[in-house]
Amino acid sequence: MKETRLHAHQRQVRRLQRRLEQLQQTSQHYSWIRVGIFLGGLTLSGIALFQVGDWLFWGGLVVTALIFGLVVRCHQQVERSIARHTTWQAIKITQIARMQLDWTHLPATFIEQPRYEHPFEADLDIVGARSLHHLIDTTSSRAGSLRLRDWLTTPVPDMEQVMQRQQRIRELMRQRHFREQLTLHARLAARTAEKWDAQRLLAWLDGSAPTAPLGRLLVLFSAFILLNLSLLVLNAVGLLPPIWQVTLVLYLVLLLAMARVTGQVFDEATALREALEQLLAVFRYLETYGYHNTPHLAALCTPFRSESQRPSHHLARITRVVAATGLRGNPFAWFFLNAALPWDMYFAYRLRQLKRNLAAHLPIWMDVWFELEAAGALANLAYLNPEYTFPTFTPAAEQTGTPLLRGQGLGHPLLPDGAKVRNDFAVNTPGEVAIITGSNMAGKSTFLRTVGINLALAYAGSPVDATRFQIRLFRLFTCIKVSDSVTDGISYFYAEVRRLKALLAELQQTHPLPLFFCIDEIFRGTNNRERLIGSRAYIRALVGGHGIGMISTHDLDLVQLAEELPPVHNYHFRDAVTDGRMVFDYRLRPGPCPTTNALTIMRTEGLPVPGPTMDEAE
Repeated sequence: MKETRLHAHQRQVRRLQRRLEQLQQTSQHYSWIRVGIFLGGLTLSGIALFQVGDWLFWGGLVVTALIFGLVVRCHQQVERSIARHTTWQAIKITQIARMQLDWTHLPATFIEQPRYEHPFEADLDIVGARSLHHLIDTTSSRAGSLRLRDWLTTPVPDMEQVMQRQQRIRELMRQRHFREQLTLHARLAARTAEKWDAQRLLAWLDGSAPTAPLGRLLVLFSAFILLNLSLLVLNAVGLLPPIWQVTLVLYLVLLLAMARVTGQVFDEATALREALEQLLAVFRYLETYGYHNTPHLAALCTPFRSESQRPSHHLARITRVVAATGLRGNPFAWFFLNAALPWDMYFAYRLRQLKRNLAAHLPIWMDVWFELEAAGALANLAYLNPEYTFPTFTPAAEQTGTPLLRGQGLGHPLLPDGAKVRNDFAVNTPGEVAIITGSNMAGKSTFLRTVGINLALAYAGSPVDATRFQIRLFRLFTCIKVSDSVTDGISYFYAEVRRLKALLAELQQTHPLPLFFCIDEIFRGTNNRERLIGSRAYIRALVGGHGIGMISTHDLDLVQLAEELPPVHNYHFRDAVTDGRMVFDYRLRPGPCPTTNALTIMRTEGLPVPGPTMDEAE
């Protein structure tokens, strides 16, 4: 099914490319027609002026202007169609890149660098370049992207939230047209590939209003206008001397004095015009969508379905007010219009009213949009990977006799399908620790990340890369990508010790949810003797605690802990040497690893290493 969807997207890209070529040719034709109408109209009108008379000259100019305007309008429609098809094609190309893990054609939408102090964000490649977030982030807004990241990196999952997201994602998974059209509207309105940032708009709404009492000033300005008009009429009929000239000067002085206050209001709103236009395009689509057979989606979008409080009504009023203030760019028109009407003061007062009303609703509307974007990204992941499955959750009350974690056909979502090997894994009782041994490059670290990243997806409400995934809620903590710090004077070993100490503290914490932990190559930053002593002591502290976990290691001596500690279970990955090459099948097997390959790798790469020993041969 995935191949079928991939081919369908590729066909769409080819169709869109053919259509774009046709539209671009049409646009070029319109450009030449506009030049021809302009030059031809001027030429014929000039001939008419000298041969017939000025009446035909002016008539020719009017007809030329009308025809030219009609052609310009048709040309603009073609250009809008080109922009729409171009954006639509870019969305489809990105979809293909997501399916093929083609990172070079995926937009760099990741916003933050991974937080290494986070319990698992950096270790599991959740955030950053070529990360899970990078792969699945289809959002158009920065806040939607951050919300997606927050869902994927929640240290303590909540069952109610997880199930609510899962229900919405299930519905959105079937609403491909809705998801893609929502993205298309947002991208077209933004006119850029950059993510829309809500902070400026929210800051404007939260910002303090001008201290000037605009309502009273509007009354004063209106009174001045009426007074000037009345005095002008009375002077015109000879009943009064030209007193209106004095009152007009006073009015103009007051107008110029208040220009700074009204200008501040208009400058803020004008700067936010593009943001308002983008929101208007998105919100109109959410208002008009049918929401048939999608009860959870309809419930989420309730704020957009109220006839009396539709977002488009509020935003359209503000955009009209902002458009009306565009006259300030023409000083002469601005002066004469404000001399005759309290133009600026009225629209400043109106804008403050609309801003106050919008501040009560806009955060709610945007929150729904951001929620839809985050859920839509995970629904898109499910649509592009139909082999994924939604996890099932075992409540803590039903835990007895049921595995705490059981995964069948577990795969890593950041591995290509052709290179992916799926494994089964289960943990049955609390306090269990799985020690995974194996040679270099055999797949130990990847498998730790496979289980961890699927847990992160499950707690975000997303489907997972597995044929079956039965779990309960865990807190998640990993120790995989430990990093030293030159600037802070922290060695690798000390950074690892601090990370393992934090993990142990989490495990010993009194918390309703048990901890699931992953440790890759425990105490790799010290010598063999001290590493073995420290590792044994640390694993003993983990066993039987308030959690379960996995530890990968090269120290085959650690597998002996399974003989003295029943909760410890050994697993391994194997390798083989075929025609002088290392061969790995990446299959997880029970028991300790029977072979090592470090010397073999050194030898095959040409390093001066002695020949195989008896232990290696065995």
